[in-house]
Amino acid sequence: MDMHVTREPLATPRHFACLPLPLFEESTAPSPLSNPGNDFHPSPKTMVVKMEGEDREEGVMATDFFWSYTDEPHASRRREILSKYPQIKELFGPDPLAFLKIAAVVLLQLWTATHLATASWLKILTVAYFFGSFLNHNLFLAIHELSHNLAFSTPSYNRWLGIFANLPIGVPMSITFQKYHLEHHRFQGVDGIDMDIPSLTETHMVKNTLAKSIWVILQLFFYALRPLFLKPKPPGLWEFTNLFIQLTLDASLVHFWGWKSLAYLILATFVGGGMHPMAGHFISEHYIFNPDQETYSYYGPLNLMTWSVGYHNEHHDFPRIPGYRLYKVREIAPEYYENLKSYRSWSQVIYMYIMDKSVGPFSRMKRKPAKEAGAEGKKDE
Repeated sequence: MDMHVTREPLATPRHFACLPLPLFEESTAPSPLSNPGNDFHPSPKTMVVKMEGEDREEGVMATDFFWSYTDEPHASRRREILSKYPQIKELFGPDPLAFLKIAAVVLLQLWTATHLATASWLKILTVAYFFGSFLNHNLFLAIHELSHNLAFSTPSYNRWLGIFANLPIGVPMSITFQKYHLEHHRFQGVDGIDMDIPSLTETHMVKNTLAKSIWVILQLFFYALRPLFLKPKPPGLWEFTNLFIQLTLDASLVHFWGWKSLAYLILATFVGGGMHPMAGHFISEHYIFNPDQETYSYYGPLNLMTWSVGYHNEHHDFPRIPGYRLYKVREIAPEYYENLKSYRSWSQVIYMYIMDKSVGPFSRMKRKPAKEAGAEGKKDE
């Protein structure tokens, strides 16, 4: 059976700029869909993608999101892969070295902050961008790993470690991040629930190359503040614990070493989440450069510093597998991943996002909530 993509007709179809080979990588291996001897059987479901809004012309930024009228692709692919390769379940479970890796980065970053207490602002900014940013972004992605309980089998232990990993970041976010991130997995692209998708305010503000450049520089702020404005959740004991411990660390740094030590940590967080190679994953993971695919993996060297978050299709398919084992999923079930488009460079992803006039905040896949989608389906019958 063949998997195909159906698009509802519009006056003018959306055009996509050609991407250079170093950015988009397609496997040259024979497609299992065209090989009659291959026993790979994709889901018979048809993905219906509707590109709504005004006419889409080449080089013109979209005026609406892409809308999918099927479920997100990862749950069905997970079931297919597990039915064919049940040994993948052996990869599930915590990373036994997670605590040691996190502790090493936290201690190194805090030591660096104290060492820069009397440094010039130019030196602080330079060290923050070329060194501290990599450490803090590593810790941010460690918190991502911990949100899936991939350091300990006991969830509360992961939360405590997340609060510890949060310390050099400078602002409390570990506990709150987990709440929203798990919804991103369970309700990928669902309007009003998945807070990973840009808000309408962002889409109306970011309409040209300059605005996209500013948005990339500030994307960490949008990423952090978006859910607090669009879908606020009442804080609980864990959030207040995260806040208290973080403020205690910040106040201690200022009291014993001065404001420059704290400023270094905040700067490292800010620049590491903006126009920075490691921040390219924010765009590469789900921004659409091709309407037939909504999640993209990155197979470059920065996976070594980012808990292998680049293996993003594999991660969404199997969120219970820690980052350092995700490459094994692709080795065990290559036919499910080799024919998906992937990236080699996060820096080039940022460049293409900014320079491609047809790509912007609307370049994301959305789906309507189940009840609303069901109501529309009945209406169309």
